[in-house]
Amino acid sequence: MPQMTKLDDIRHSLADDLRRLNGIIEDTLRSESPLMNSIVSRYLATKGKQLRPMLTLLGGRLFGGVNERVLQAGAAIEMLHNASLIHDDVIDQAQQRRGIETINSVWSNHVAVLVGDYFVTGALRCAVRAGDPRVLESLAQMGGDLSLGEINQYDNARSRNIDEATYLSIIGKKTASLFESCVAVSGYVNNGPAEQVEALRQYARLLGLAFQIKDDTFDYYDDPAVGKPTGNDLREGKITLPLIHALSQPGLPEHATMQALTRKEQLTTDDITTLVEWAKHAGGIDYAYDMMQRLRHEADAVLDIFPASDTIQWLRHIFCYIIERNR
Repeated sequence: MPQMTKLDDIRHSLADDLRRLNGIIEDTLRSESPLMNSIVSRYLATKGKQLRPMLTLLGGRLFGGVNERVLQAGAAIEMLHNASLIHDDVIDQAQQRRGIETINSVWSNHVAVLVGDYFVTGALRCAVRAGDPRVLESLAQMGGDLSLGEINQYDNARSRNIDEATYLSIIGKKTASLFESCVAVSGYVNNGPAEQVEALRQYARLLGLAFQIKDDTFDYYDDPAVGKPTGNDLREGKITLPLIHALSQPGLPEHATMQALTRKEQLTTDDITTLVEWAKHAGGIDYAYDMMQRLRHEADAVLDIFPASDTIQWLRHIFCYIIERNR
Protein backbone atom coordinates (compact mmCIF):
# COMPACT_ATOMS: atom_id res chain seq x y z
CA MET A 1 0.00 0.00 0.00
CA PRO A 2 1.46 3.43 -0.91
CA GLN A 3 2.56 5.45 2.09
CA MET A 4 0.33 8.34 1.09
CA THR A 5 -2.66 6.02 1.45
CA LYS A 6 -1.42 4.96 4.88
CA LEU A 7 -1.18 8.61 5.92
CA ASP A 8 -4.72 9.20 4.69
CA ASP A 9 -5.86 6.20 6.73
CA ILE A 10 -4.19 7.59 9.85
CA ARG A 11 -5.72 11.02 9.26
CA HIS A 12 -9.14 9.43 8.77
CA SER A 13 -8.83 7.57 12.08
CA LEU A 14 -8.03 10.86 13.81
CA ALA A 15 -10.66 12.89 11.93
CA ASP A 16 -12.99 13.57 14.86
CA ASP A 17 -10.17 14.73 17.13
CA LEU A 18 -8.65 16.83 14.33
CA ARG A 19 -12.01 18.56 13.88
CA ARG A 20 -12.16 19.31 17.59
CA LEU A 21 -8.58 20.64 17.61
CA ASN A 22 -9.24 22.82 14.56
CA GLY A 23 -12.44 24.05 16.18
CA ILE A 24 -10.47 25.18 19.24
CA ILE A 25 -8.11 27.13 16.99
CA GLU A 26 -11.00 28.81 15.16
CA ASP A 27 -12.81 29.69 18.39
CA THR A 28 -9.65 30.98 20.05
CA LEU A 29 -8.80 33.27 17.13
CA ARG A 30 -12.32 34.67 16.70
CA SER A 31 -12.38 38.38 17.61
CA GLU A 32 -14.45 41.55 17.43
CA SER A 33 -12.46 42.67 14.37
CA PRO A 34 -14.20 41.84 11.05
CA LEU A 35 -10.91 42.27 9.19
CA MET A 36 -8.98 39.94 11.50
CA ASN A 37 -11.79 37.37 11.34
CA SER A 38 -11.81 37.52 7.55
CA ILE A 39 -8.03 37.10 7.23
CA VAL A 40 -7.85 34.32 9.82
CA SER A 41 -10.78 32.39 8.29
CA ARG A 42 -9.22 32.57 4.86
CA TYR A 43 -5.86 31.45 6.20
CA LEU A 44 -7.29 28.52 8.19
CA ALA A 45 -9.34 27.28 5.24
CA THR A 46 -6.22 25.61 3.81
CA LYS A 47 -4.83 23.25 6.43
CA GLY A 48 -2.28 21.15 4.55
CA LYS A 49 -1.59 17.60 5.73
CA GLN A 50 -1.85 18.52 9.44
CA LEU A 51 1.03 16.22 10.23
CA ARG A 52 1.99 18.07 13.41
CA PRO A 53 -1.47 18.03 15.03
CA MET A 54 -1.67 14.35 14.11
CA LEU A 55 1.53 13.72 16.05
CA THR A 56 0.07 15.47 19.11
CA LEU A 57 -3.07 13.34 18.90
CA LEU A 58 -1.08 10.12 18.48
CA GLY A 59 0.97 11.13 21.51
CA GLY A 60 -2.30 11.59 23.39
CA ARG A 61 -3.38 8.10 22.44
CA LEU A 62 -0.11 6.65 23.68
CA PHE A 63 -0.46 8.38 27.05
CA GLY A 64 -4.01 7.58 28.11
CA GLY A 65 -6.16 9.09 25.37
CA VAL A 66 -7.06 12.33 23.64
CA ASN A 67 -8.82 14.71 26.04
CA GLU A 68 -9.45 18.45 26.27
CA ARG A 69 -5.96 19.09 27.67
CA VAL A 70 -4.31 17.31 24.75
CA LEU A 71 -6.47 19.23 22.26
CA GLN A 72 -5.66 22.59 23.86
CA ALA A 73 -1.93 21.77 23.91
CA GLY A 74 -2.04 20.65 20.27
CA ALA A 75 -3.90 23.81 19.26
CA ALA A 76 -1.26 25.92 21.02
CA ILE A 77 1.60 24.26 19.12
CA GLU A 78 -0.23 24.54 15.80
CA MET A 79 -0.99 28.23 16.26
CA LEU A 80 2.61 29.06 17.15
CA HIS A 81 3.73 27.06 14.12
CA ASN A 82 1.35 29.02 11.89
CA ALA A 83 2.55 32.29 13.37
CA SER A 84 6.10 31.36 12.37
CA LEU A 85 4.93 30.55 8.81
CA ILE A 86 3.13 33.88 8.47
CA HIS A 87 6.23 35.73 9.65
CA ASP A 88 8.44 33.60 7.36
CA ASP A 89 6.31 34.65 4.38
CA VAL A 90 6.99 38.29 5.26
CA ILE A 91 10.73 37.68 5.55
CA ASP A 92 10.85 35.70 2.29
CA GLN A 93 8.45 38.06 0.51
CA ALA A 94 6.55 34.90 -0.47
CA GLN A 95 3.57 35.33 -2.73
CA GLN A 96 1.98 31.92 -2.19
CA ARG A 97 1.83 29.13 0.36
CA ARG A 98 0.13 25.81 -0.46
CA GLY A 99 -1.08 27.39 -3.69
CA ILE A 100 -2.89 30.21 -1.87
CA GLU A 101 -1.86 33.86 -1.83
CA THR A 102 -0.05 34.79 1.37
CA ILE A 103 -1.39 37.36 3.81
CA ASN A 104 1.47 39.74 3.02
CA SER A 105 0.80 39.53 -0.73
CA VAL A 106 -2.94 40.20 -0.37
CA TRP A 107 -2.66 42.87 2.32
CA SER A 108 0.78 44.06 3.41
CA ASN A 109 3.76 43.09 5.54
CA HIS A 110 2.35 45.29 8.29
CA VAL A 111 -0.94 43.38 8.41
CA ALA A 112 0.77 39.99 8.11
CA VAL A 113 3.05 40.67 11.09
CA LEU A 114 0.05 41.71 13.20
CA VAL A 115 -1.88 38.57 12.21
CA GLY A 116 1.14 36.42 13.05
CA ASP A 117 1.39 38.12 16.44
CA TYR A 118 -2.31 37.46 16.99
CA PHE A 119 -1.70 33.74 16.36
CA VAL A 120 1.00 33.87 19.05
CA THR A 121 -1.49 35.25 21.60
CA GLY A 122 -3.91 32.46 20.69
CA ALA A 123 -1.17 29.90 21.24
CA LEU A 124 -0.48 31.31 24.69
CA ARG A 125 -4.16 31.21 25.65
CA CYS A 126 -4.46 27.54 24.65
CA ALA A 127 -1.22 26.65 26.43
CA VAL A 128 -2.64 28.11 29.65
CA ARG A 129 -5.91 26.18 29.18
CA ALA A 130 -3.92 22.93 28.81
CA GLY A 131 -3.35 23.21 32.56
CA ASP A 132 0.32 22.19 32.78
CA PRO A 133 3.16 24.74 33.04
CA ARG A 134 5.38 22.41 31.04
CA VAL A 135 3.23 23.14 27.97
CA LEU A 136 4.06 26.83 28.27
CA GLU A 137 7.72 25.97 28.79
CA SER A 138 7.68 23.73 25.72
CA LEU A 139 6.05 26.51 23.70
CA ALA A 140 8.68 29.00 24.86
CA GLN A 141 11.53 26.60 24.11
CA MET A 142 10.13 25.85 20.66
CA GLY A 143 9.63 29.50 19.80
CA GLY A 144 13.19 30.30 20.83
CA ASP A 145 14.60 27.36 18.88
CA LEU A 146 12.70 28.30 15.73
CA SER A 147 14.14 31.81 15.87
CA LEU A 148 17.68 30.68 16.71
CA GLY A 149 17.62 28.06 13.96
CA GLU A 150 16.68 30.67 11.38
CA ILE A 151 19.19 33.25 12.63
CA ASN A 152 21.97 30.65 12.68
CA GLN A 153 21.06 29.64 9.14
CA TYR A 154 21.18 33.29 8.09
CA ASP A 155 24.55 33.76 9.79
CA ASN A 156 26.03 30.71 8.07
CA ALA A 157 24.53 31.71 4.72
CA ARG A 158 26.54 34.94 4.87
CA SER A 159 29.84 33.04 5.11
CA ARG A 160 28.78 30.13 2.84
CA ASN A 161 30.84 27.94 5.17
CA ILE A 162 28.93 25.09 6.77
CA ASP A 163 29.66 21.49 7.72
CA GLU A 164 27.33 18.57 8.40
CA ALA A 165 27.31 19.00 12.18
CA THR A 166 26.37 22.67 11.86
CA TYR A 167 23.67 21.84 9.32
CA LEU A 168 22.12 19.22 11.63
CA SER A 169 22.24 21.66 14.54
CA ILE A 170 20.41 24.29 12.49
CA ILE A 171 17.64 21.99 11.26
CA GLY A 172 17.36 20.51 14.74
CA LYS A 173 16.33 23.94 15.98
CA LYS A 174 14.35 25.31 13.05
CA THR A 175 12.41 22.12 12.25
CA ALA A 176 12.88 19.21 14.65
CA SER A 177 12.15 21.29 17.77
CA LEU A 178 8.58 21.78 16.56
CA PHE A 179 8.07 18.03 16.06
CA GLU A 180 9.44 17.39 19.55
CA SER A 181 7.00 19.85 21.12
CA CYS A 182 4.06 18.27 19.31
CA VAL A 183 4.54 14.95 21.09
CA ALA A 184 6.01 16.18 24.37
CA VAL A 185 2.96 18.25 25.32
CA SER A 186 0.71 15.17 25.08
CA GLY A 187 2.94 13.34 27.52
CA TYR A 188 2.99 16.29 29.90
CA VAL A 189 -0.75 16.87 30.14
CA ASN A 190 -1.50 13.15 30.47
CA ASN A 191 1.30 12.58 33.00
CA GLY A 192 3.02 10.00 30.80
CA PRO A 193 5.98 8.06 32.22
CA ALA A 194 9.09 10.24 31.90
CA GLU A 195 11.08 7.54 30.11
CA GLN A 196 8.36 7.08 27.49
CA VAL A 197 7.83 10.82 27.00
CA GLU A 198 11.56 11.22 26.39
CA ALA A 199 11.55 8.30 23.95
CA LEU A 200 8.72 9.85 21.98
CA ARG A 201 10.59 13.17 21.94
CA GLN A 202 13.61 11.39 20.50
CA TYR A 203 11.44 9.78 17.81
CA ALA A 204 10.00 13.20 16.93
CA ARG A 205 13.44 14.83 16.81
CA LEU A 206 14.64 12.19 14.34
CA LEU A 207 11.44 12.60 12.33
CA GLY A 208 11.92 16.36 12.18
CA LEU A 209 15.51 16.00 10.97
CA ALA A 210 14.41 13.62 8.23
CA PHE A 211 11.56 15.95 7.28
CA GLN A 212 13.93 18.87 6.69
CA ILE A 213 16.55 16.77 4.88
CA LYS A 214 13.84 15.51 2.53
CA ASP A 215 12.55 19.06 2.04
CA ASP A 216 16.07 20.19 1.14
CA THR A 217 16.48 17.49 -1.52
CA PHE A 218 13.56 19.02 -3.43
CA ASP A 219 15.80 21.99 -4.17
CA TYR A 220 17.95 19.81 -6.46
CA TYR A 221 15.21 19.00 -8.97
CA ASP A 222 13.18 21.06 -11.40
CA ASP A 223 9.73 19.91 -10.34
CA PRO A 224 6.97 22.52 -9.98
CA ALA A 225 5.00 20.05 -7.84
CA VAL A 226 7.33 20.65 -4.90
CA GLY A 227 6.52 24.35 -4.86
CA LYS A 228 9.93 26.01 -5.10
CA PRO A 229 12.38 26.57 -7.96
CA THR A 230 15.53 24.48 -8.35
CA GLY A 231 18.48 25.99 -6.52
CA ASN A 232 16.37 28.38 -4.48
CA ASP A 233 18.25 27.55 -1.28
CA LEU A 234 21.60 28.28 -2.93
CA ARG A 235 20.16 31.48 -4.36
CA GLU A 236 19.50 32.51 -0.74
CA GLY A 237 22.97 31.43 0.37
CA LYS A 238 21.83 28.20 2.06
CA ILE A 239 24.04 25.14 1.58
CA THR A 240 22.16 21.94 2.39
CA LEU A 241 23.14 18.31 2.99
CA PRO A 242 23.69 17.01 -0.59
CA LEU A 243 26.13 19.80 -1.41
CA ILE A 244 27.69 19.71 2.07
CA HIS A 245 28.45 16.02 1.53
CA ALA A 246 30.03 16.67 -1.87
CA LEU A 247 32.13 19.51 -0.48
CA SER A 248 33.37 17.26 2.34
CA GLN A 249 35.22 15.08 -0.21
CA PRO A 250 38.37 16.96 -1.32
CA GLY A 251 39.35 14.10 -3.64
CA LEU A 252 36.39 14.68 -5.97
CA PRO A 253 37.04 16.14 -9.42
CA GLU A 254 36.55 19.92 -9.53
CA HIS A 255 36.27 20.06 -5.73
CA ALA A 256 38.40 23.20 -5.34
CA THR A 257 36.52 24.93 -8.15
CA MET A 258 33.13 24.12 -6.61
CA GLN A 259 34.21 25.17 -3.14
CA ALA A 260 35.37 28.52 -4.52
CA LEU A 261 32.08 28.86 -6.36
CA THR A 262 30.08 28.51 -3.12
CA ARG A 263 31.99 31.45 -1.67
CA LYS A 264 31.11 33.90 -4.39
CA GLU A 265 29.27 36.97 -3.18
CA GLN A 266 26.50 36.49 -5.73
CA LEU A 267 25.74 33.23 -7.53
CA THR A 268 24.45 33.37 -11.10
CA THR A 269 21.83 30.96 -12.43
CA ASP A 270 24.60 29.08 -14.25
CA ASP A 271 26.63 28.88 -11.02
CA ILE A 272 23.66 27.39 -9.19
CA THR A 273 22.98 24.86 -11.94
CA THR A 274 26.65 23.82 -11.90
CA LEU A 275 26.69 23.31 -8.12
CA VAL A 276 23.38 21.43 -8.10
CA GLU A 277 24.44 19.03 -10.86
CA TRP A 278 27.88 18.51 -9.32
CA ALA A 279 26.36 17.67 -5.92
CA LYS A 280 23.99 15.16 -7.52
CA HIS A 281 26.73 13.45 -9.52
CA ALA A 282 28.93 13.39 -6.40
CA GLY A 283 26.34 11.27 -4.60
CA GLY A 284 24.85 14.03 -2.46
CA ILE A 285 21.24 12.95 -2.95
CA ASP A 286 22.06 9.30 -2.26
CA TYR A 287 23.86 10.37 0.90
CA ALA A 288 20.83 12.38 2.05
CA TYR A 289 18.56 9.38 1.51
CA ASP A 290 20.98 7.09 3.35
CA MET A 291 20.96 9.50 6.29
CA MET A 292 17.16 9.60 6.34
CA GLN A 293 17.08 5.80 6.42
CA ARG A 294 19.60 5.77 9.27
CA LEU A 295 17.40 8.22 11.17
CA ARG A 296 14.37 6.00 10.51
CA HIS A 297 16.15 2.90 11.83
CA GLU A 298 17.19 4.85 14.92
CA ALA A 299 13.59 6.00 15.41
CA ASP A 300 12.32 2.43 15.05
CA ALA A 301 14.68 1.36 17.82
CA VAL A 302 13.51 4.23 20.02
CA LEU A 303 9.87 3.19 19.58
CA ASP A 304 10.66 -0.37 20.69
CA ILE A 305 10.32 0.86 24.29
CA PHE A 306 6.54 0.97 23.73
CA PRO A 307 4.25 -2.10 23.60
CA ALA A 308 3.11 -2.96 20.08
CA SER A 309 -0.05 -1.07 19.07
CA ASP A 310 -1.76 0.54 16.11
CA THR A 311 -0.50 3.92 17.32
CA ILE A 312 3.14 2.81 17.32
CA GLN A 313 2.69 1.27 13.88
CA TRP A 314 1.19 4.52 12.62
CA LEU A 315 4.19 6.46 13.95
CA ARG A 316 6.45 4.12 11.98
CA HIS A 317 4.33 4.63 8.86
CA ILE A 318 4.57 8.41 9.23
CA PHE A 319 8.37 8.20 9.19
CA CYS A 320 8.24 6.16 5.97
CA TYR A 321 5.87 8.70 4.45
CA ILE A 322 8.21 11.58 5.33
CA ILE A 323 11.04 9.94 3.39
CA GLU A 324 8.94 8.83 0.41
CA ARG A 325 6.77 11.94 -0.10
CA ASN A 326 7.18 13.90 -3.31
CA ARG A 327 6.32 17.36 -1.94
